[in-house]
Amino acid sequence: MKLKHIAAALLAVSATSAFADVYNIEPNHTYPSFEADHLGISVWRGKFTKTSGKISLDRAAKTGTVDIAIEANSLDFGHTKMNDHAKSKDMFNVEQFPTITYKGKAIKFDGDKPVAVEGDLTMLGVTKPVTLAIGKFKCIQHPMFKREVCGADATAEFKRTDFGLNYGTPRFASEVKLAIQVEAIKAD
Repeated sequence: MKLKHIAAALLAVSATSAFADVYNIEPNHTYPSFEADHLGISVWRGKFTKTSGKISLDRAAKTGTVDIAIEANSLDFGHTKMNDHAKSKDMFNVEQFPTITYKGKAIKFDGDKPVAVEGDLTMLGVTKPVTLAIGKFKCIQHPMFKREVCGADATAEFKRTDFGLNYGTPRFASEVKLAIQVEAIKAD
């Protein structure tokens, strides 16, 4: 009897995972951006222009995961001197830490809509929990790709100093606002 129950449980788990759809991040429509204090007199905004990854989403079971890689060297403030300094050892140290990752372990739903992702951000070799709030989420049959495409706007706040990015503190506040526009295409 016990063997039957174990087999049934294993079958149920494998069947649930079989319904998860996998989406590949569309790098031309996905740009993590951030806002950071500049001496208390203005807010500087930058973005990363090279992102890749996958999203697994099971809407029926209301579960999913996120696996994102960001090329740290793709940082762009729209100001060459600021870009060069931010990529140096003083800040993002892109030579030693070329990739920033986000591993979303759980997608949270409100009814049928994903509203948050609980996961871990790794930057400068330090991993800390960061929850992304999903403000907008929509999937459509893309007219050009002829496949389902899902998009979202996600936000979070964290302290850069928690990751060892201490440059300029306390003159520059450590709080960072993160905003991510993301689109992902359903895998074949």
